[in-house]
Amino acid sequence: MVQAYNFLASWQLFPEKCDFKFGLAPKNGNYKIESVQNKHALSISINWVSIENEAFYSQYEMVPDNTIRPFENQEIADSIQASIVNASTISCLFIKEEKTILTITHEILQNGYLRITHEGFDTSNQPFVNIEIYHKQMSVLPYASSVGSVAIRPTKEGVIKHKALSAMEEQTNMQLDQIKQQIELLARQAQEIKKRKELSLMIYEAKLSFKPQIGQLYHLYEKRDGSHILSLVAPQEWGGAGPFKQFISSVRLLADHTWIELQHDASFRN
Repeated sequence: MVQAYNFLASWQLFPEKCDFKFGLAPKNGNYKIESVQNKHALSISINWVSIENEAFYSQYEMVPDNTIRPFENQEIADSIQASIVNASTISCLFIKEEKTILTITHEILQNGYLRITHEGFDTSNQPFVNIEIYHKQMSVLPYASSVGSVAIRPTKEGVIKHKALSAMEEQTNMQLDQIKQQIELLARQAQEIKKRKELSLMIYEAKLSFKPQIGQLYHLYEKRDGSHILSLVAPQEWGGAGPFKQFISSVRLLADHTWIELQHDASFRN
């Protein structure tokens, strides 16, 4: 099974990269390939959810030695024949009544993606080709969400999994939204505190000819030399920025000795 090493992983579906000519199109999907110890076989586990929110699940084994072997689900196929074509390709034939009804080709592409091609016949006995593209998951989730072949059918286990996953997703999304809102609130509060701090530092570095009183309204100006000055005189009382270069903002001293900006009117600038 050394040649199949590159395939052994849990693969996540790229729905937007797929091309489906027959069967239900997937909304999301997972395709897992594992080595079966002591059997020289590969285990294929397929889970996916269709765009109609139907859950599907299937699992089967194949021995890629080009030998025709009985298939475990006789409703789908009588036998299966798998072979490793090369280090990047595994082919699998599903045979029923001595006729190949489905060919699944697994290919590792140059970009590392897994392409799975299904070639078979639809319900009108017309040929079709479905192409699925997957990327390798960095870690294997305890649940799956994937696409498979047209030979897969919905199962009770798949429906149960889907309902549980839907409930889990709804609850975790709600909790994540709550946390996100809390984070956004904290971020806004942090930004406001940072803004007050920067404004306060500017004011405390400004020229003060009086002792500011908590709750009192003051007006911050920039002088022509680039320094700042705090004044009791509002811009409209000067008829503009007065003798200063520009009006910065009206501010108020809070009880924690930080300053808060009350207005920033560009019409008072020179």
